[in-house]
Amino acid sequence: MRREPDPHYRNRFPAELIAHAVWLYYTFPLSFRNVELLLAKRGIEVSYETVRRWCRKFAPTFANRLSRRRPRLGGHWHLDEVFIKINGVQHYLWRAIDQEGAVLDILVQSRRNTKAAKRFFRKLLKSLCYVPCVIVTDKLRSYGAAEAKIIPRVQHRQSQYLNNRAENSHQPTRVRERQMKRFKSPRQAQQFLSAHGPIHQPCHPRRHLMTAAEYRAYRANAFVLWLQETCASKMV
Repeated sequence: MRREPDPHYRNRFPAELIAHAVWLYYTFPLSFRNVELLLAKRGIEVSYETVRRWCRKFAPTFANRLSRRRPRLGGHWHLDEVFIKINGVQHYLWRAIDQEGAVLDILVQSRRNTKAAKRFFRKLLKSLCYVPCVIVTDKLRSYGAAEAKIIPRVQHRQSQYLNNRAENSHQPTRVRERQMKRFKSPRQAQQFLSAHGPIHQPCHPRRHLMTAAEYRAYRANAFVLWLQETCASKMV
């Protein structure tokens, strides 16, 4: 198999530094200037514009690598959509998670109709390569119409209360939306949120369901996985 090229190739700064800057920005609700300040505290002089370029260039690659390493996701899909304002225009962020709260995929669209729901279902099936056992949604009729056309044999549960897990999964997005003073374009929102889930989630498990020892082991494994998939053990 042909090896994927190192994304840090031909960069002046070490791989560890680039990966750490990207990890800070996507793991915590920080601005580019906040990351610049944290690096300056450690004696590293980097402009916030450089951090911006690193995130734009490397975050999609890191997110894809982390997504490939995660275990097989659950067969219960919880789907929900939430509105986001982009340049004063209302858009909709469609999100799917499994029964454990792992983000399956997201899609930013301008509509909340059957056509948009079908598009989201097709994107999920293409990226995950398996059909769920059950899908859980709210009572939006577009889900039922899309499900009948795309995956008609899958059990579909529609309930306002069964879907609380999906509704709560929007909270990190709302935090980042406020920090960034809203998204600037649908493309920017799609690119950021597609990378945000795979990078942010490994360091933010459902800690209240773990013992202290389990959490420390999970955290250590997440750190090792990040180092492996970002090539941060190499100096360039």
